[in-house]
Amino acid sequence: MLGQGINSLIPPKGNRDDRDDIGQDPLDEMDEIEFPLPDISNGQPPKREEHTEISNPVPHLPVIEKEDVPRGIPKGSQSIFQIETDKIEPNPHQPRKNFDQTALQELASSIREFGVLQPLVVSKIEKETEFGTSVKYQLIAGERRLKASKMLGLLTVPAIVRGDTPEVEKLEISIIENIQRANLNPIESARAIARLQDEFNLTQREIAVRLGKSREVVANTLRLLNLPTDIQDAIAEGRVGESQARILLSIDDPAAQRRALERLLSDNLSVRELKRVVNKERERSEGPSFSSTPTPYVDPETSYLKDQLEEALGTKVEFKRDGKSGKIIINFYSQEELNALMGKIFKQSDSQSL
Repeated sequence: MLGQGINSLIPPKGNRDDRDDIGQDPLDEMDEIEFPLPDISNGQPPKREEHTEISNPVPHLPVIEKEDVPRGIPKGSQSIFQIETDKIEPNPHQPRKNFDQTALQELASSIREFGVLQPLVVSKIEKETEFGTSVKYQLIAGERRLKASKMLGLLTVPAIVRGDTPEVEKLEISIIENIQRANLNPIESARAIARLQDEFNLTQREIAVRLGKSREVVANTLRLLNLPTDIQDAIAEGRVGESQARILLSIDDPAAQRRALERLLSDNLSVRELKRVVNKERERSEGPSFSSTPTPYVDPETSYLKDQLEEALGTKVEFKRDGKSGKIIINFYSQEELNALMGKIFKQSDSQSL
């Protein structure tokens, strides 16, 4: 591995095709279906027996010509069915862990008034039992809509039914839908992007194309995972904003990051005040602040190699040059992150030697 130099760590660029953009308003051409919807003002879902009077649920709706499904659902799978909510299992690959109850209430109120305007996406699971074929559905996209519909006590929801869908494809669709809709907090987004990178072997540029974001945005989001776990938790809980987190990232020492975090939370610092605290922490651990000294010259080749390594490894990389020699510093903050980095390095080395 060492004899192959830096290039052994940098994977060749992928050449995946972009997925087609898909239009909006899928149910414009459907007949209106009315359901008697209960009162949810107390925040509690009604008992299901209260809805036994709903008659003639629609088992099958006509094919919809317009397409409005998450990026990643192939064309030609656009028939919409009414699926019983109690037959839909949660998505095991859901990257979103926290669902705001107030937002769910608002969505439920919208569904009460306008119905489910965009169908869910599910995969069909058939199992043979002693009593015959059992049919269940696993959610791929639309968990908020499903939760809100259950809050209303709806017996069925409109859904596009997929056939046998590979697990990796379910994961990709779920992650991309959530990120595109900005439903994830910054840490959930970072972890979702990391899964796309690790489990799909996608480069940051390929992920950026799929998400409609720049590579720089993808790289900066991933760097949030370089922060200590307790700071990541503060970001996920909304106690620390993304811009504040990026300022904390400018400190390399985790202990100094935590001291700055404590000041941020205890004194309710503004961004400008946090920058001053961070500069003092950097002076304390690294010497004078970079803001008061000229930016050192970095030659274009070194800058390019640094960017390539950061994209390949998904973490901060530093080049320290001393004439023709120097060293590369790869940052990690836990044993788990170190193991993941070593796995990536050896994987790239093995692929280069084949």
